[in-house]
Amino acid sequence: MRRDVEFKSGGDTIRGWLYTPDDGDGPFPVVVMAGGWCYVKELVQPHYAEMYAEHGFAALLFDYRNFGASDGARRQHIDPELQLEDYRNAISYAETLDEVDPERIGVWGLSYSGGHALILGATDPRVRCVASQIPVVDGYRNMRRVHGTVGFRAFERLLLEDRRRRFRTGEGGTLPHAAPDPTTEVSTWPFPETYRTFVELKASEAPAYQNLSTIESAELLMSYSVEPFLPRLLNVPTLVVVAERDDLTLWDLEIEAFNAIPTPRKRLVVIGDSTHMTLYSDRSLLSQAARAATDWFAEHLLAPTPVAVS
Repeated sequence: MRRDVEFKSGGDTIRGWLYTPDDGDGPFPVVVMAGGWCYVKELVQPHYAEMYAEHGFAALLFDYRNFGASDGARRQHIDPELQLEDYRNAISYAETLDEVDPERIGVWGLSYSGGHALILGATDPRVRCVASQIPVVDGYRNMRRVHGTVGFRAFERLLLEDRRRRFRTGEGGTLPHAAPDPTTEVSTWPFPETYRTFVELKASEAPAYQNLSTIESAELLMSYSVEPFLPRLLNVPTLVVVAERDDLTLWDLEIEAFNAIPTPRKRLVVIGDSTHMTLYSDRSLLSQAARAATDWFAEHLLAPTPVAVS
């Protein structure tokens, strides 16, 4: 079952969907989830939410402010701090729902939000379990690697020009999420397969998706890092799912981040013969990743929270 929901975050109305199991009586454990760079809630994520609901979880899936069905005056602007605040307010909203057990809340994230999920697990005590999939873990190192030396010069130049324009005029520009030919157009994620895959997903399941963000979004990405938060994942069960040949968000950096998590209650899953984008386009690989997260949440959230004995 799925129903429309909405809640407030930073004065804006955030809109999403609540999935609940067809069978059984609640309250159910819940997985709070949102997407990555320029995502809308219809893009890929419902496949995960449906699997969670089939296995006894509620799933709360939402559009960040400035995207999709949610409000927000600065459309297509990605501020990771505001996205984290939207996540926290989604958790607060989930706590109010009759269908949800507020003591059994997990978070799931994909790509950019995969990093957000790690930060939330480290900073929000309500989060009892984390599943982070192909996460962005260090925006600066990521951008240096994916753009290459010459491409990164053009990328940095664009960010600086936009900062000066915002100072002069109060208004900044935009750039593509991805471009069909990265050698002729600067984009944030310069991969032709990213452009092709998202064009196909827009046509098949996510018409509200736009291949566009503010340039300032990319500047904020350059300061994004999960590293300061990883040492705080002391006792939160944490799953990290990586794609074996991910050269977009860089599986070696993801495994490095996983190794820095101190909790023994952690698991690394490597999806073999895969890339970042095939976890979107190949449903068999997507199902492997969804199954890994479902099993992890089942292990740590399906059992009722024990009552403390004094």
